[in-house]
Amino acid sequence: MSAPPNPATGVPDPSDETLVGKVKEGDRDAFSMLVTRHERRLYNLAYRMLGRPEDARDAVQDAFLSCYRRIDTFRGDATFSTWVHRITVNACYDLLRKRVPEPVDPLALPETPGGDPADTASAGADVHRALQAIPEEFRAALVLHDLLDVSVEDVAAALEVPVGTVKSRLHRARARLGRALGAEPTPLPAPSKPPVP
Repeated sequence: MSAPPNPATGVPDPSDETLVGKVKEGDRDAFSMLVTRHERRLYNLAYRMLGRPEDARDAVQDAFLSCYRRIDTFRGDATFSTWVHRITVNACYDLLRKRVPEPVDPLALPETPGGDPADTASAGADVHRALQAIPEEFRAALVLHDLLDVSVEDVAAALEVPVGTVKSRLHRARARLGRALGAEPTPLPAPSKPPVP
């Protein structure tokens, strides 16, 4: 299946794999195209992992620098986007290890406003703060899968863990996010009683 034509040129854009091949041959413009294609998504990943715009920019810059330096090690066992997600998550982990921890009290988070579209930005900020209360290994799985729509299999490849581990981390991350946002657990329905004869 060929890529759709680029509206500016009328010609299909080259695939990531084609661009990687050109980068390996020394084509810097090809690397610039990869950066342009992936930087927004990687920034969103880093921002949700780190919680601060300046840290997210640093992580993405570090990730692309590492990607450029290590491009010869990319063998194509996974897609380029999976590989660069892995590098970005690792850059985020590096920054988190260097950061002086700031306590996050999930109980101090404001309640999520309900129903008013004008409060959407506030609700988004609440979710963003609540994400920071989740341990980073759970947060990485949740951000990649639930917010960036990466498949469970690709999340597993990006985080270098089994698929079952990703599913477990997603379950735990969602539960912690719900608690951090003050969501009440849904009660189980009462078991039905057998009819009295």
